[in-house]
Amino acid sequence: MELVATSRLRRSQDAALARRPYAEKIDEVIRHLNEAIPPEEGAPSLMESREPRNRVVVVLTTNRGLCGALNINTVRFALEHMEATQDAAELVLVGIGKVGLRMMRGSRRIIASFTEIPDRPGIDDVLPLARLVIDGFEAAEFDSVEVIYPEFVNTLVQRPVLFQLLPVRLPEEARERSPVDYIYEPTARRVLDNLLPRYVEMELYRAVLELTASEQSARMVAMRNATENASELIEDLTLSYNRQRQVTITNEMIDIASGASALAQ
Repeated sequence: MELVATSRLRRSQDAALARRPYAEKIDEVIRHLNEAIPPEEGAPSLMESREPRNRVVVVLTTNRGLCGALNINTVRFALEHMEATQDAAELVLVGIGKVGLRMMRGSRRIIASFTEIPDRPGIDDVLPLARLVIDGFEAAEFDSVEVIYPEFVNTLVQRPVLFQLLPVRLPEEARERSPVDYIYEPTARRVLDNLLPRYVEMELYRAVLELTASEQSARMVAMRNATENASELIEDLTLSYNRQRQVTITNEMIDIASGASALAQ
């Protein structure tokens, strides 16, 4: 299992890292578009802030275990966040991954679950989830959508992180107006309205890729530790067996010698 996880890790890691520049660029494009919209037109529907009466938390975990404390840390982070932000708003869950769904069952109402994410996810695998949160937000069924997932830092470190998916918010450090004046056709508002759903899809896809890379790296490390622990246990048991065997042989030799000595007398 360590060798399998190692072979999959490189591919998952490359996919996760390759999406980060794209995510940064689409943030920049959305910021430029938002700056180009006249204030009187108002905010697009997916950027509309409203009182969070109904909150949704999307928690990403794995479908299989044997990956160390990855799922435990993610679920604990999610439960602590929900407990710390508990207010008058109704809070429900959307779960991705069988392990997390089992661990969170009973803590909050789960309105949807997705357990068929493959080891090599594509953008099509997150479209049902993206459609669920976008339609629910536009229909005012949800007022806020947050996503919690394990971020891949390196092979040894995967940390749970939280970001707000809906309404779409620009990063705090990216609120300065761009010095470049772009011309958008037909209008900046039309372009932004069509781009925001793609942005939501790509953010969810990026989170799933981070989850996959975190899972393979955590499993590789966990299986390596398990192999080392098993090897040490085998050595200890072999040493104990050899000692016991030596004691048995020594006792038998003493019995034989004693019997021969008794016969000689």
